[in-house]
Amino acid sequence: MRKNAVLLTVLFALFVSVGSLSYTFYKMYGINKEKHTENIFKKYTVIMNIFRQHTQTQSSRTILEANLAISQLYNIPDKETVRTILQQAKVLKREGFRAVNEALFYDKMYIYRQKFIQDMRASMLEYQEEIYFYIESPRYSVMLLDKENHPYSPWKLLTRYATTIGIIIFAFLLILYRLRPLRELRKKIARFGAGDMTVSFKVKGDDEIALISNELDHAQCQINALMESRTLFLRNIMHELKTPIAKGRIVTQMLEVPKQRERYNKIFERLESLINEFALIEEVTSGFAHLQKQEYRLIDLIDGGIDMAMIDHDNVTIDVDANYKIITDYRLFSTAIKNMIDNGLKYSPDHKVRVYTKGREIVFENRGKALTHPLAFYVEPFTKDQPAKSSFGLGLYLVDAILKSHDMVLAYERESEREANCFIFVPK
Repeated sequence: MRKNAVLLTVLFALFVSVGSLSYTFYKMYGINKEKHTENIFKKYTVIMNIFRQHTQTQSSRTILEANLAISQLYNIPDKETVRTILQQAKVLKREGFRAVNEALFYDKMYIYRQKFIQDMRASMLEYQEEIYFYIESPRYSVMLLDKENHPYSPWKLLTRYATTIGIIIFAFLLILYRLRPLRELRKKIARFGAGDMTVSFKVKGDDEIALISNELDHAQCQINALMESRTLFLRNIMHELKTPIAKGRIVTQMLEVPKQRERYNKIFERLESLINEFALIEEVTSGFAHLQKQEYRLIDLIDGGIDMAMIDHDNVTIDVDANYKIITDYRLFSTAIKNMIDNGLKYSPDHKVRVYTKGREIVFENRGKALTHPLAFYVEPFTKDQPAKSSFGLGLYLVDAILKSHDMVLAYERESEREANCFIFVPK
């Protein structure tokens, strides 16, 4: 999820925007529909005025219907149709009120005016996409069809909603399209980090992503130049160092005293081993070591480390299951084991090292004094607890670097009862 944080943020913003807009339009729909209904329902006052005028003037039915027709209102005389409308229509609004009507009356002696107050109810109905007004009173009831107005239609609002949503989605798709080069850039950076020095970051364009890509391409060219310079330097220095060592070993064979010849041979072997160790340290710590991981038996890796250390197998006690296997790079892991065994023999009074497993952990145990500093002090380059001509302080530093490349860490425990130091390879 963290790898797609930008994409998820953009999508979250899209969903929030669409959700907020949809809620706003939903509220607008309700408000507009209510206002539309209110505006139409006000027409019932026109209806009551027409009926009041009809009552006061005692006009004919024809004149009443003509006055209603002026306002696009038409009486529904069929009682069965009225009953069907009342049963199936949707009530949009209903309101009760009192109507005050006046009428002139003639007596033998004089003319007088009389007021009539009656409770009435006006209902606005929707039936088959038409608007009806139903006026009820104790004296009469009438159903009127309104030809001027129609039920509320949300199509205009929906059109605006769809247009706005379309613009928002288009804008977010445009953002995602503009961000797409970032995914390609991430893949290229991952390939470059994995050691592919041929990958090219150069792209066309002058936007921010293109500028970053082109700057990375420029940095990659500089890194490649530095790597070529480093490789050339290492090749030259290895050649310059190994050539006198080879000549020295040849000259050593000409010495007549066997003890001197053996001593010089060990010196030159040590120098050659240190040169190879320096090259390995540079390879591992620079991050350009190409690991060739396969499944190996741990006992074979330990034997390989003992052979690389050029020590007697009798000095190393191996308590490891012969079938115990790990996936690792044989050359690097054997070197780490060699350094642990070499350090254990060097600083142990009895010159003995025991190698055993504890779960998935690999333990190197040797007798000796407890470390006087934390382990982090000893894994730094060129550090050691006491001066020693045979040590350059790089053993544990190389071990730590190799373990990190294998997703492991180096730990230390002190066994007080046995007066032993335990150095442990711990998988993460």
